[in-house]
Amino acid sequence: MNDILVMALFAFLGAAAAGLLGAGALRLLRRRSLTASVAVVAAVAVGAMLAGTLAVAWAMFLSPHDLSVVTTVVAMAAVVSLATALLLGRSVVARSRALTLAARSFGDGGDFAAPEGPSTAELSALSRELAATSRKLAESRDRERALETSRRELVAWISHDLRTPLAGLRAMSEALEDGVAADPNRYLRQIRTEVERLNGMVGDLFELSRIHAGALALSPSRVSVYDLVGDALAGADPLAREHGVRLIGDRVEQVPVEVDGKEMSRVLGNLLVNAIRRTPADGTVAVAAERSAVGVVLSVTDGCGGIPEEDLPRVFDTGWRGTHARTPPAGAGLGLAIVRGIVEAHRGIAAVRNVPGGCRFEVTLPMAGV
Repeated sequence: MNDILVMALFAFLGAAAAGLLGAGALRLLRRRSLTASVAVVAAVAVGAMLAGTLAVAWAMFLSPHDLSVVTTVVAMAAVVSLATALLLGRSVVARSRALTLAARSFGDGGDFAAPEGPSTAELSALSRELAATSRKLAESRDRERALETSRRELVAWISHDLRTPLAGLRAMSEALEDGVAADPNRYLRQIRTEVERLNGMVGDLFELSRIHAGALALSPSRVSVYDLVGDALAGADPLAREHGVRLIGDRVEQVPVEVDGKEMSRVLGNLLVNAIRRTPADGTVAVAAERSAVGVVLSVTDGCGGIPEEDLPRVFDTGWRGTHARTPPAGAGLGLAIVRGIVEAHRGIAAVRNVPGGCRFEVTLPMAGV
């Protein structure tokens, strides 16, 4: 038993010495290729076995013949181990370089394509993560391009809409200043109307900036959609009369919701104003509020004749007004973007679809207590 302990001690000391040397070599090669590190690990394993064998041979006084046999066997094992380690290291390094080149491609704006061929489980997992990251970057680039396009369109449209009333205000103020206005009171009323329009545009821009910045503070309370719809219809009635459009509250249920009453009134008001302006005279705008499997659905149906299918995904984008909405009364294209922002802040969904004779805007909100 004592001989076994002595052999174990000498074998451990010899292997430990080889391990320390290997650890030092790995530290020196930590910035080099993986192939060198794998080769060092294989050499440490064989060297530890050889060192332990020599230490035991020295302690047990083995014959030179036995020692040479053991040394030869260990040397052959070392050759095979190093060759295997080099092959493994070269394979892993080649796969790593292929991943590096593939990752560089999507970093430069392309798509990531995983290299073909077998690889280790870790490198395969890395390839999957890089592919997922590539998809997210592509989606982010698409969103950024769409947002930039929307911003440019918004700036162009806002500039157009501001130039017209500002030019009118300048002309009317100069006429009043020069005393050539035939009816000063009419000019003053028109100036007030234009100022209110400009004030409304500035208010819409401010509201939209709060939504985009995530600074829209809501004060939700339990209200009935019946009351919300009733107030919205009353507020939009003068505009509807001016345009000769009939307002109808159709299938309005008394369903409770947890919403900010002021902001939700703005949502309904924007939808009604948009529907009234797009509906021809003698047309009808219908408002409904019904329960559904996903919550409460508020809808506004107009008689605009429908929206082209290719434009439906852009209806709620900032600055979108359609191809026929270039005149100032159509607004700056902010109303529907504000609608979507407020609805999503309430954990709801804003959508639009075509119906016979027009289109239907739907706002889905969670019911109170859901």
